Amino acid sequence: MNKSSLLIAVAAFAALASTGVRAETPDLSSQFALNGEGNRSRAEVMAEAVNTVKTYSNIPSGSRVAAPGKSAVPTAIVRAEAAQALRLGKIKSGELTGSEG
Repeated sequence: MNKSSLLIAVAAFAALASTGVRAETPDLSSQFALNGEGNRSRAEVMAEAVNTVKTYSNIPSGSRVAAPGKSAVPTAIVRAEAAQALRLGKIKSGELTGSEG
């Protein structure tokens, strides 16, 4: 492809791409129409903004750690049962725990 045909191809592409871009007068009945009237006072809006800033957290709510649950079984019994299950082979251990190799 020589330079002149490349230039023609680029010009044709630019002309084709620019046909979809048009500036139009906005429709005032659309959902984006501006409405400058509200029913809340400035003090209410400011109070809401202050409350939002005070309670803001950048930690997603799903990533918080849940509080440990209460159990009637003492810790010593749970540990003893876990040790027995490990001895009997009911619990896998070692480096290949996640995958059978």
